[in-house]
Formats: sequence, C-alpha cells, structure tokens
Amino acid sequence: MRFNLAIVASALSGSRVSSFVPPHLRSPSSSSSFSSASSSVLHASADSDTVTLGIFGGGTVGGGIVEILTKKRSHFKLLTGKDIVVRKICVRDATKSRDFELPDGCEIVTSYDDILDDETIDYAVEVMGGTTDAKDVVMSALRKGKSVVTANKALIAKDLAEIEGVLASLGAEDAGAQFRYEAAVCGGIPIIRSMQGDFVGANVKLMSGIINGCTNFMLTAMDRDGKSYEDALSQASDLGYAEADPTLDVGGFDARSKLKILMRLAYGMDVDEDEISCRGITELTKIDFEYAKTLGGTIKLLGVAALNDDGSKVSAFVSPCYVTNADPLSSVSGATNAIEVVSDNLVSSIYIGQGAGRYPTANSCVNDIVSLARGDSTPLPFNPKSDMKFANNYESVFFLRLNYRDMVGITRQVGEICERHGVSIHSILQNPRAKDQESAFAIVTEKVEYASILKVLADIEGLDWCRGKPFYMPVLRDDWQS
Repeated sequence: MRFNLAIVASALSGSRVSSFVPPHLRSPSSSSSFSSASSSVLHASADSDTVTLGIFGGGTVGGGIVEILTKKRSHFKLLTGKDIVVRKICVRDATKSRDFELPDGCEIVTSYDDILDDETIDYAVEVMGGTTDAKDVVMSALRKGKSVVTANKALIAKDLAEIEGVLASLGAEDAGAQFRYEAAVCGGIPIIRSMQGDFVGANVKLMSGIINGCTNFMLTAMDRDGKSYEDALSQASDLGYAEADPTLDVGGFDARSKLKILMRLAYGMDVDEDEISCRGITELTKIDFEYAKTLGGTIKLLGVAALNDDGSKVSAFVSPCYVTNADPLSSVSGATNAIEVVSDNLVSSIYIGQGAGRYPTANSCVNDIVSLARGDSTPLPFNPKSDMKFANNYESVFFLRLNYRDMVGITRQVGEICERHGVSIHSILQNPRAKDQESAFAIVTEKVEYASILKVLADIEGLDWCRGKPFYMPVLRDDWQS
C-alpha cells in the first residue's frame, strides 16, 4: 500500500468564500465580454520574465494565496525563472480591511472587467465561489486567452462540459490558455494532479474517500465523544467547519460535486450530479454508532465510485458507510480528508491531508500558478473522454437500522419481506438495554443490489410496528468481517 501524505499546516477558518460582486458593480462592458467567444488575446508574452495575476476574491483563500506568493517569491522565481506578481484583487467592498498585507503595486478593484480587460494580467485566479458570477469570470477569462486557476468545485461539477467546450473552441492564438483546479477537490491533497498523471496507465477499479471535512469532524465527535448530531453540528459551526447553512455539507452534496469531478478524471465520464445517489448524515443517531462498535467498526460519510466486474459500467454514491476498525479510512478523524484509489497497476494508493482551510486550499492554488509559470501544459485538464456507461445501481452488503414498537412476529415479517425481494440476512443485532423510545434492532445483509434494499425498506416502513423511516447504509468492503 502506498501512502502519499499531503498534510499542510492550516488555519482552518473555512475554505468557502461566497460570491460577491453584484451586477451593478460591474462596468457596462461586462455582459458583452462574457458572451464573446472570440475575444482578442490580452495576456502578456510567454517569453516575459514576469507573470501577473488578477485574483477574484480577497477573503480567506485569496488572502492565503497572496501571503504564500509574497513569502516565497524568490523561491518561486528560482523554480520558474519568472517573477510572479499579484496585480489586482477584485472584491465587493474596497473599503473593507483585509487580514493580509497588500503586495507592492497591487490594486484593489471592484469591477470584474478591471481584471478581465487588463492586457498586462496573464492568469485569472477565481476564489470567489458560487456558480453564477464565478462562471462568467472563468468563461470570459478563458475566451480572452487568460489561464484560469480556480478552487470552485460546484462550478466545475455543474458546468464541466461547458468549460471543456470553451477550452476546445479556443483558436490557435488563444491555445496557451490553461484551466487548473487542484484546489477544487479536497483542498491541500494533490488528488487532481495524481489523477491527471499517476493513473493514466492504470485502470481505476475503485475510488472511495472522506471528501468533506465538516461531516468527518461531526462523525468523529459522534463516535469518539458520544455527541448527538445536533451537538456535533453546533461544535462544527463554532469552529468554522460548517457554513451558516450547512446543507451542502451534511446533505452530502458537497461530496457529490467532488465525486463527479473525480469520476470524470478516472473514468472519462460526465455524469449528471442528480444521477448519483446522495445521502448525508442527518439520519444518523447514537444507536448507529453503538451497533457499528459492536460490529467492530465505525461510520464515515464516503464518496464511492466503482467499476463493475466486466469493466463496462461505473456505479457511484455518496452515503454514510460502515467501515471496520482495520480499514485505513476508519482512523481518519476530525476535518481531515482521505481518498483511496484502487487500480490494477498501483493496487491501493491513499492520499491523506487537510481538505479545507486558508492555507491548504491556497497552497493548491499556488501550486497551479507555479506550474503555469513554469510552462507546464495540460491539453486535456479532465483527461480523455470514454464510452463508459453509468449504472444507477450498485451492489453491497448493507446495514439496516429499524426502530420498532414491541409486537409479536417482527423478525418473521422482516424475514418474509427480505425473502420476497431476494435479500439474504447475514445477522441481526439488538441492544437489550435500549430505552423504549430508542428501541431499534439492526440487520446486516449479504451482498445485494441497492434497488432491492430500497424495496425491502419501503415494505417494512408500511408495517404497524415500524417507527419512523428505516435507516440504511452500505458496508464499504466485501471482506468486512476479516
């Protein structure tokens, strides 16, 4: 097993920066510049000994980028042979105080066009977030021949095909424009670069990962410290790991966006996000962790994509998963991220590091900037397309938790329903010390299709003794007992 550690010292104040410049702050020419597909090249000559940046976003990540570039300016010049200079930073409020020192010669601006139409700026760095104005900025910059560095996973997941189309449509005079997005998936972990280079000669059989720091922090608190979901979320919010509206995190949607991007890199397929089964952690209770401990493991929110046995289809999901204590992912705690890539050539490669925060995310952006300044080229930033098909179903061992009212014949009815839908029961667990209001038993199935589990749960939910909606989660490994 190969471990690639990408752990960067961080000030975890959250990596998201909300979208900021409203339309009324743009210059009048903004609309036309965004729609033009054949704008003239505005970037400086590649032979220049200086490359200049325009950064969209002067918050957490933007400030981190400026700090790193300033601190290591001489080092980067030795690496690239060029001076990397931040020329302009576009923000919503130019009067707002910043928590970083503005570099010499750098100007704070409030109009997108102050950067987009500046012929002296080579690279556009987008760390403003959102999928509306950020999309306009990214598309316009590419069409104007400026290379783009972004940390915006939501934008890429939503508009990946369109970004790819814009890159393909660039004429010869614009062909130097590159698109880099290492920071978009798992902050400081270099997983994008690895998928673009380390696995091109291998067939990826499985990707499974803890790819959302907020939820992993919460699940660690629920498991290790015995906290309730509500208390864990409150603590995550206090520490800045959760947004004011944490839905994207706890609902699994943030992880799903990242998984979609990884699937495009690993399998050459562009799947509609809504096609990927997505369940967050909102249904988890202390009881689930108690049963997980009884089985000898814990629970993690994972994004999983897997090649089927004959290699013709890929299935994927985001869901809480049972993992054994012997599994490498089980010990990844707090806001840390981890991704395992299983392939025929490299067997198992695990990448562990900080998935969010000012410096981990900024570090990945800076790595992309330095790579561009060095002249590295990526003709296909999302790797070649394939004819791989997506299977909106998958097979797994499943853990089911059923809350019940005490009645005669419960296990018989469950057995009959499972038999009707071809689901074989491996074991049944029950905590005899549970309070009446917490009465719940758990079932572990043999390996079965996800679609069959949904049918079983729908039938059980309609029975008189079933209290509330049954909970289910996949078991990550087929050999989970070993």
